Amino acid sequence: MDSILLIIFVSLAIATVLNIVFKKLSVSHIIGYIITGTIISNLFNFNGSENLHSLDLIGEFGIVFLMFTIGLELSFNKLKKMKEIVFFNGSMQVLVSALVIFVIAKYGFSLDTTSSMIIALAFSLSSTAIVLSYLKKSKDVVTPYGEKSVAILIFQDLAVIPILLLISFLANDQLSMSEVLLNTFISATLVIVFMFTLGKKIIEWLLHFSTNAKLEELFLGSVLSIVIGASLLAHHMGFTYSLGAFIAGMIIAETNFHVKVESDIASYKDVLLGAFFFSIGTKIDFVYFYQEFLAVLAVLALAMLVKALIVFVLIRRKSNKSDSVKTAIALCQIGEFSFAIFSLALSEKILSAELGSFLILVTVLSMIVTPFMVNNIYKLASYFAKEFYESDKISPINQSQHTVICGFAVTGRIVAKELTKQNVNFVIISDNLQHVLLARERGYKAYFGHLDKRPVLESLKVEQAASVIVTVTSLLTKKIICQAVLAYHPSAQVIVKITSLAEQEALAGIGITDFVHAYQETARLLVQSSVKHSNLNQVLSTENKS
Repeated sequence: MDSILLIIFVSLAIATVLNIVFKKLSVSHIIGYIITGTIISNLFNFNGSENLHSLDLIGEFGIVFLMFTIGLELSFNKLKKMKEIVFFNGSMQVLVSALVIFVIAKYGFSLDTTSSMIIALAFSLSSTAIVLSYLKKSKDVVTPYGEKSVAILIFQDLAVIPILLLISFLANDQLSMSEVLLNTFISATLVIVFMFTLGKKIIEWLLHFSTNAKLEELFLGSVLSIVIGASLLAHHMGFTYSLGAFIAGMIIAETNFHVKVESDIASYKDVLLGAFFFSIGTKIDFVYFYQEFLAVLAVLALAMLVKALIVFVLIRRKSNKSDSVKTAIALCQIGEFSFAIFSLALSEKILSAELGSFLILVTVLSMIVTPFMVNNIYKLASYFAKEFYESDKISPINQSQHTVICGFAVTGRIVAKELTKQNVNFVIISDNLQHVLLARERGYKAYFGHLDKRPVLESLKVEQAASVIVTVTSLLTKKIICQAVLAYHPSAQVIVKITSLAEQEALAGIGITDFVHAYQETARLLVQSSVKHSNLNQVLSTENKS
């Protein structure tokens, strides 16, 4: 017990320190968890240990909760509208990628047919955990490329089920393909019929009862029971845990509880995903990784290039070049479900131990590289396609004495509306793409980018602007923007919205022209309105007396 507590303590301490450092460097916390797993694995000699099944199971439930949240966002009506990009784009991406990679593995690397098939199927899948997390955090999930990426990821996650069944078939010489297909069809029918009939009623009853009880822990307990119960049912019938969770999420998506459910399990999902990436890190052998690094890097680069080209060609049929490039970058990596495929193939003895270890390292390196790619997806895409709204890629705007509005949340929208009424020329800059698209829908000049970058400052002609209005909420972001603007143009008229005197003190000395205290201005207007009505009442009272 003491040793287990020591391992947990050291793991948490290392993960916390690493992620604090990575946060300051704008590096994904996923890498922190993977590195932590690798350090702990070597520190406590986990490599080759047979006692990691429980850790792998906990990590797998991180994917289960991720699939559950995907199901929550996919009601049947939404899935019906997305049927073409889910089923056509998804199936074409998986099939074509698997076919091309199979040919390369078998004839380019001279591997046997079974190993080539396993590699092709595993490498055709992308990382739902990383890509979807980024799309949600950046709000890109509502963009055209985000919707296409999510649709293909959904099909890939569904494709995991037949892939795992196929590997089981390859390992079992006693069952014919027809028997495997028949058993799969019967099991799938039983799971779906149960979940959408009796299971649906049980889910609705549990959520309704726990809501009426007005006990948060009871509602959360009901949600956890639904997720785990559906996962265990699917696994018992021969499918993946995530299939049951996905179906349960789709059922809840049709109810009025889906928003509350998603918010309540968010932290648990993140913790379990952390455990999943930690378990990935435990599979890395430093020595072997060092020895085979160039070979691993070469195989990964080849696989990502092949997938990127296939996705680009597929999406380009009905989309512009920019969206096609971004979708290709988002989906070119190798996903976390590849670990499940390789683990099953190794346990069934249809993949050699040396090849399995090599493929796991390729997948791990892909998971490490992916956060850097998706976090810089617009910058990478700009090398291949010009973004119409990216301020650091456009030609300098043809304006002077204009106002630059930084941020387009509630305050930014009100400022834009008031400036429009007064016929003042302005441009909007925001690092939230959803806000940029919304501003453009309203007819404003809006650009995606960060005002702390010199190319953005030059494009927006900040040196010729009448003023720069900073409406963002984060104190750190305000400070970075103001310092960048004043370093670029020291005489710039910078006006900043603040919410406290502490913020004003923190920003003092930078050279900001004016501070507008949101609460003080609101209070002043409230008092002004109150005094006006008080004076009016006094006048009316005097007139009535006379």
